[in-house]
Amino acid sequence: MKKNVRLADIAEKLQVSVVTVSNALSGQKGVSEELRLKIRQVAAEMGYQARGTGETSGKKVLNVGVIISEKYLGDYPSYYWKVYQELSLIAGIHNCVILFEVLRHERERARELPLFATEQQIQGLIVIGEIGRPYLEMLASHQEFSVVLVDFMKQGIPLRSIMADNYYGMYKMVNYLIDQGHQKIAYVGTLKASNSITDRYFGYRKALLENDIQPREDWVLDDRTMEGQIGNIKLPQEMPTAFACNCDLTASELVNLLESRGYRVPEDISIVGFDNYLYEGLCDVKITSYEVDIKEMVRCAIKTVVAMVEYGTARTDMRLVSGRVVMKESVRQI
Repeated sequence: MKKNVRLADIAEKLQVSVVTVSNALSGQKGVSEELRLKIRQVAAEMGYQARGTGETSGKKVLNVGVIISEKYLGDYPSYYWKVYQELSLIAGIHNCVILFEVLRHERERARELPLFATEQQIQGLIVIGEIGRPYLEMLASHQEFSVVLVDFMKQGIPLRSIMADNYYGMYKMVNYLIDQGHQKIAYVGTLKASNSITDRYFGYRKALLENDIQPREDWVLDDRTMEGQIGNIKLPQEMPTAFACNCDLTASELVNLLESRGYRVPEDISIVGFDNYLYEGLCDVKITSYEVDIKEMVRCAIKTVVAMVEYGTARTDMRLVSGRVVMKESVRQI
């Protein structure tokens, strides 16, 4: 019979106190986030389960895997890395231990399960950021763990999704530009590169339509490859007065490109982004953006995966999380 893993076993392996381990797994204060993540990882690897012992308020501890495609993890912390950090912080409150793995391109192409899933260490899986349909179909075929998608969905694949309100978020951003007097507005984002970019594009189009502004094909600019590599933005021959960018990273690339061509932001050209998250130092202009409520998004994701594991269902197949416009320095009134 397999020996139950105790808090003392985890504490001995990490050379910390039992109290520290207990506080880390139950979401209590007094433990650094770095140590908390390490304790949760080791607990999951050792197969720790607290079932009615009182160690975590008598509730079962669930092992939840998290994967992010390597295309979202570059040389600096990305938006999706921030999402993962927030998810890790609240996991303990819901008696979840997080196991993390980067989904490498070769494993995705081969449709190989994450290592923690092949070893049957998880009861739930959260996918942060869009990945390909074949891999999602493979995940959906596995009944031994519940899957929740964060910030995307795929039509026809029966997996629950928690998403930012991309459509109305960009609709609000473009209307903000229009309120500031802009009529010549371009959209920057490679259509079909992700559901989020496409949804934000349609929010852009809705705002133009309602304000009787004719859209122009030459003002819809690619910002990335279909594999997600951002860069190589090509400016149109006739310049708009404002650009609505599908994310802040793209907005920062555009700011740098415009400045290299002699334009000033916002004196000559106005720019808005999306996510309200940008690694410090990527550009010298603070970008007006639509802030996604990351805390609410990951809270919904954790609650959904717990409900699916414990009760076999969740309240909805898809949940949209609203955000807010954050005004900074990148828009000029004309």
